[in-house]
Amino acid sequence: MQVYDVIIIGAGAAGLMAANVLYQRKKSFLILDLGDKPARKIAVSGGGKCNFTNSAANYTRYFGTNSNFTRSALSQFSPLNTLEFIQHHHIQYTEPEPGRFFCKNSAIEVIDALLKDIHYKTIKTSVKVTNVVKQHDIFVIETESDVRFEAKSVIIATGGLSYDHLGVSNVGQTIAKQFGHKIIPIRPALCALKTSCFSASLSGISIPVEINIEKTTIKDNLLFTHFGIGGPATYKASLFDISKPFYINFLPNIDILQILKQTKQTNGKKTCASILSEYLPNNFVKWFIGSNTKHIADYKDADLQQIVNKLTHFQVADAKTTGLNSAEVTFGGIDTSKISSKTMESQLCSGLFFAGEVLDITGDLGGFNLQWAFSSGFVAGSNA
Repeated sequence: MQVYDVIIIGAGAAGLMAANVLYQRKKSFLILDLGDKPARKIAVSGGGKCNFTNSAANYTRYFGTNSNFTRSALSQFSPLNTLEFIQHHHIQYTEPEPGRFFCKNSAIEVIDALLKDIHYKTIKTSVKVTNVVKQHDIFVIETESDVRFEAKSVIIATGGLSYDHLGVSNVGQTIAKQFGHKIIPIRPALCALKTSCFSASLSGISIPVEINIEKTTIKDNLLFTHFGIGGPATYKASLFDISKPFYINFLPNIDILQILKQTKQTNGKKTCASILSEYLPNNFVKWFIGSNTKHIADYKDADLQQIVNKLTHFQVADAKTTGLNSAEVTFGGIDTSKISSKTMESQLCSGLFFAGEVLDITGDLGGFNLQWAFSSGFVAGSNA
């Protein structure tokens, strides 16, 4: 039986980047993947356009028990390195927002670039790994079909558990646990939230907001859905502890109290609804105000203050995630405390490496998670 230098479990962004480095190092390697084709999540990322990096990627944009863990990998393979990789493969890209990069044509081009050098022959698809054991200095990878593979090193790059219809598995966490690594509980992240705070009649309305959660202020667009809220602001909020109440400001950067008081003095016959409709969508104002048609002059200042407080500090106390299948990523994973941030190697078992979303590292919305996959995959591939 051939003993490979490295076997990579998982043919996603992290695993394929690791394979590219191993190819350049002239190491023998094999990639084993559960699905019928590699890089399935890359294909659907960014709406099929693959938001492949963000120039703002640094440890402050990552979440987990220890976001500092990302520092070394991001310095070894930075967003600039990702951009150079894209340019080297002549992939056209766009920058719709400063520092946020997408493929101009299709995410498939990124997949093709990752596969170009390593060839399909180094990938075995539809292989369900069931166990990894270390015998002396050799890792033995056992599979559901009873076929065994052997290698001097193993890179676990099995990803998270979101998008289960694409074929996902918790085997990476299972393997890590059997070698003594702790697993941080997994939950959905970068996803919409269910809440009964809003009417389904608001579905489809998008509003720029501020969300205040865990001493953090998130400024972005919120989208109302038939079951609650979505959009970029909500996705970012889902990275925090939503089991506790958080607050939404529907009129950021507008002193609406001053506007209401001034209008009360200058045009008292206007209704509160008509004033608010100058700054917010009509359907939202109708839901918020209800059937109240009082003239603004008939409101006491204290009443106006109450309206403004609700508009700018709207409490959401019953939020729940929508499940792993609709989440872009997962929060939690293999605890990084017993893994070298400089090499991605286990400190509990030499020759065992980890990369990508399987770890307890979750990036912000906007290309940060793919950058982490590329960076950690590069480091694991450089050291395995």
